[in-house]
Parts: sequence; structure tokens; C-alpha cells
Amino acid sequence: MKKLFNFLFILFIAIGCNSIKPTPNVVFILVDDLGWNDLGYSGSKFYETPNIDALSSESFQFTNAYSASPVCSPTRASIMTGKHPARVNITDWIPGVDPKNKLLLGPKDLDYLPLEEITIAEKLKESGYKTFYVGKWHLGSKGFYPEDNGFDINIGGFEKGSPMGGYYSPYKNPKLLDGPEGEYLTDRLTDESIALIKENGKNAPFALFLSFYNVHTPIQPNLEYLDYFEKKLLEINDNSVRTKLEGEAITRINQTNAKYASMVYAVDKNIGKLIKTLKDNGVYENSLIIFTSDNGGLTTQKKVAPTSVYPLRAGKGWLYEGGIKIPQLIKPPENIKNEKINDLTVSYDLFPTILDFAGIENNEKIDGVSLMPRLKTQSKIDREDIFWHFPHYHGSKWKPGSAIRSGDWKLLVHYESNSIEMFNLIDDPKELKNISSVFDEKKQTLLNKLNKLKNETNAKEVSINPNFKN
Repeated sequence: MKKLFNFLFILFIAIGCNSIKPTPNVVFILVDDLGWNDLGYSGSKFYETPNIDALSSESFQFTNAYSASPVCSPTRASIMTGKHPARVNITDWIPGVDPKNKLLLGPKDLDYLPLEEITIAEKLKESGYKTFYVGKWHLGSKGFYPEDNGFDINIGGFEKGSPMGGYYSPYKNPKLLDGPEGEYLTDRLTDESIALIKENGKNAPFALFLSFYNVHTPIQPNLEYLDYFEKKLLEINDNSVRTKLEGEAITRINQTNAKYASMVYAVDKNIGKLIKTLKDNGVYENSLIIFTSDNGGLTTQKKVAPTSVYPLRAGKGWLYEGGIKIPQLIKPPENIKNEKINDLTVSYDLFPTILDFAGIENNEKIDGVSLMPRLKTQSKIDREDIFWHFPHYHGSKWKPGSAIRSGDWKLLVHYESNSIEMFNLIDDPKELKNISSVFDEKKQTLLNKLNKLKNETNAKEVSINPNFKN
């Protein structure tokens, strides 16, 4: 009887152990300035992204995903902390620009991510993860680098938001050794990531944050693919550049840039290489993969921009849909069928989502909402509203303002003109018809909600420029 009891006990333990799922790896892929329809699966007819499209077929596709800001540094801060950019007091790209002869002065925000902020890397690291950061950081200079914020290894992450030496070696990057002549930066960052995955093996769960500099300016094509897209462009009937006015700027409304297409394709090829490595090393199925962008595509500026997110209005730097709507895929650590999610999500949701999948409790006060319940049980995401606060001038010719989306409704407040716009995004996805004067009660409700959210996050306001001259 004792032998039988011992046997059954051991069998029980063995079954219990086998039922415990291994801790998932985290692979976070961030593409700089990637527009919501710069990809094959999201609607591009000129750019080609077969590997990302394949990933989308095994992922949840978020059709109403938003960046936390229309520019990079605030969104990156929100991803790292799970907080709204206003709460972290990083509301402009670092260091930002405050034009001298403008009516308003933007609030003084931070040029670094404060070390007292608890980052996603720190949460993962204290739970046994190896944490790797590869690529663009743009959240502070020396003393505030990724390795100061919970990452075991940092390759390529420093204070600059664009590749100082361009996309070909020498890179002029203090955190990245120069490669051989002709080496393309996107290839190099992927190769570094692959080496980290292989070196880590299956010894411990890892979290890789791969932050490509592509497709940020300068627009330097990947010469390996440029000829292909130039020939493809010639085969398109309407291959001329088309634009429309947007305030003091112009917005590109068609995708006909072969150089930009080659940069997008370079990202895609490297994501294919990365996924193959995950599969070859037996860690793909047990990896949470997140693919997204930090803001809308660069479509609107004083001169012709490199890409288009039409029919969305405007682009990077603006609080219209083109500046804040982004692609987002989440592949959980298991095989699933493709599914589209229409719920409103925002960049700071990814912090609690990662922790939930990793089984890590979060005790920090954050603004993000975990998406895991929505993915697991299809329960509604517990959020009514999303708001944006960009009280700064931008090189795209945007002027200081804030915005809120509540359900199908969206309201924008323009501080310089002291004006309000309101749109119903279902009826008017291009944001062309301002109906703020028609639905006065709705306008006031949204304005009250916006002001309440700004107060809750300690959002700093603009001030009158005493030196302004007409």
C-alpha cells in the first residue's frame, strides 16, 4: 500500500509539473514612424511586407490601435512605464523645439525618462527575465540609457532619435560598433538580436525589445531592394505624387516612394529572419510577440513627405487620425487563428499586457489596461476614453492642442486659435466635417471628459509667449 501511495504521489507531482506552462519569452518589435497602412495586411498596394503579413495571420490584429502621442519620445515613455505621457511629463520628442516667434510656449517637459519610474524591463528582470534592448531609445542621454532602466544589455540605444551616421556604417552611435562598409543598420540590429537569442538559448526567459530606426528620416533606401521598387513604380498607372493642403503644410495622399518602400521591405525581411531564428531555436511558440509603431506615418510637412496614410487625415505630429493611428499585432505564446480586434487600444496598454502574459503582478499606478482578458475571453476592454496631449509646435506645422476619443466621437482643442473640432469617426473617418456646432451637448461632455483626464494626469498647459511679435 505504501509503495502504491508513493507511486501515485510521484505521478500526481509529475502530471502537475507537466501542466504548468513555461514562462513565455517576450519579443517586442517597434518600427519608428511606421504608418497604419504601410503594410500589406493593412492595405498597402505598393509596399511589400510578406513576413509581417504572415505574422498577422497568426496574431490578433488591432484595427483601432493608437499611439500615446503623435511623436516618438512620449509614446516610448508610455510603453516603458504603462503611463500616459502627461503623467510622466514627457509630452514632446526629446529635446523638442519651442519656436521663438510663436504665440504660445509649450510647457517645460523632461528630456529623459526619470529613473524613479518603474519600467517594463525592471518588472521583467526582477522576475527572472534576461532583458535586451536593441536599437533606438530616445529617452535620455548618458545615465538614462536602457541599461539604467532595467535592461541587461543595450545595443544601439542612446539619446538621438535618428541614426546620426545614416543607415549605412559608420553609424556614429556610441552604443553600436561600426560594421563593414556598406552594412545596413536594420540588418545589423537584427543580427545583434539574433545573436542574443541564440546565446540565451532556453536557459532563462528573455525579453527582447527590438526598436528599429527605420523608417525614420533620413530616407536612405536599402540599395539591395531599391531597383525592384523603382521598376515596380514604373508599372503603376498613377505613379505621380499627389498631395492636399493641411493648414500651413501639405499631406501626401498616395504611396509612390520607391526609397521608402525599400526601407519598409528591409524591416520586413529582417523580421522574417528574426522569426526564423525563434522557430529554429524552439522558442517561437512560447514567445509573446508584439509588433507596433510609435506614431503615425510621416505624411504631412512643409515639403512632400515620404509616405501616405490616406484616407486618414494628416500624419506624424498631428492629432488627426493619421498622426496617432498605428498598426499593432499581438501573437500570444500559443498557436491561434487570426482575429481582428476593433476595441480602442493605446500604447500604454502594452505594459500591463506583457506582465499579464508573464504572470507578473503589477502594483504600480498606471494608465494602461491589460489586453489579455480581451484576447483570452473576448471580454470588453475596460475603458471608455483615450486622450492625447500635445501642447507643442511641431515641424509638421501642427500647433499646440489636445484631443479625446470617446466611442465613435472625437474632439480636438486647438490652443492657438482657441477653437474646437468634433467628428463622428464612423460617419466621417477622414475627419472632414466639423460638427461641434451641431451637437453642442456632446461637445461639452467630451470637453469636460478631456479636462478631467488632463487634470488626473497632471498635464501641463501652454502659456502666452511674452516675446511674440506679429
